[in-house]
Amino acid sequence: MPIVKLANSTQFKCLPEQTLLDAARLQGIILEHSCRVGRCGVCKAHVLSGNTVALKPEDYLDVKDQSEGLILTCCRTASTDIQLDIEDLGELGSLQIKTLPCRIDSLQLLSADVIEVTLRTPPNSRLEYLPGQYVDIIGRDGLRRSYSIANAPLDNGKITLQVRKVESGQMSRYWFEEAKANDLLRLEGPLGTFCLRNTAVAHLVFLATGTGIAPVKAMLEQLAVAPERVAGKKMHVYWGGRVESDIYWQPRFENLHVNFTPILSRADSDYSGRAGYVQQALLDDRIPLGDAIVYACGSDKMISSAREKLNAAGLPVKNFYSDAFVSSS
Repeated sequence: MPIVKLANSTQFKCLPEQTLLDAARLQGIILEHSCRVGRCGVCKAHVLSGNTVALKPEDYLDVKDQSEGLILTCCRTASTDIQLDIEDLGELGSLQIKTLPCRIDSLQLLSADVIEVTLRTPPNSRLEYLPGQYVDIIGRDGLRRSYSIANAPLDNGKITLQVRKVESGQMSRYWFEEAKANDLLRLEGPLGTFCLRNTAVAHLVFLATGTGIAPVKAMLEQLAVAPERVAGKKMHVYWGGRVESDIYWQPRFENLHVNFTPILSRADSDYSGRAGYVQQALLDDRIPLGDAIVYACGSDKMISSAREKLNAAGLPVKNFYSDAFVSSS
């Protein structure tokens, strides 16, 4: 059975039918990842030695990536012993992924096409997670969709999701037309590796589009409870929407100062705020990217553009963390 060795000397075994990502997880080792279907690029890794085989299409990779020996760990397995240039995420490895029953506690419209869903799990089966991570909600007939958790852990164990309406979406129809309090569902999580890192920089920057603000809200709530983690640092939130009603939340924390910049891409002519796209707004503000860390969540198009533009403008590659929303199709 092939052995996979990581840059920090962590090792795990990989069966031929397992992706590298799944094999690691089943042995208590968490690798950087997000979508798990080959489309976001978060799990990209360079193969230093050995051979791998694709089990699923690596849609994110282009010809240049492939020529440089880059792979997606959510899509490939090891055919020989291999060495990868990535490290495991120890803090996340202690969190157990579970499938739990949950009930809808409440539903609230945040805008015309975004609904907030609050869920509760059994008192003896709470979900342990880090702000920024997401869960899969499993509905009737096994229908499954992924949603970021929109709150930091609470004493009562409840979690909130922000769900955007998708035209003709099966799960959207449920949330917006059928869901009611006390409905029984299942959730699987926590999933993903989008979370705060202990990086010594002067600027923490959060980029979000649409409901990508949900994990940002959760991470800010985490920092509001422990403001010493960001003492002396400047925090910036850029949130992109189409029209003013898309901006349904603002960061208001007594012990946490956040520079909040809403940005609209389809604003009315009488709109006086910032217009355009979040990544360009960040560049226009000339924040010293060499001394910054960026957490980006939203559309895969925004994530890809932000990564390229910000890295080119001086943001260290290792200081860009993302969670791209990809369609369920």
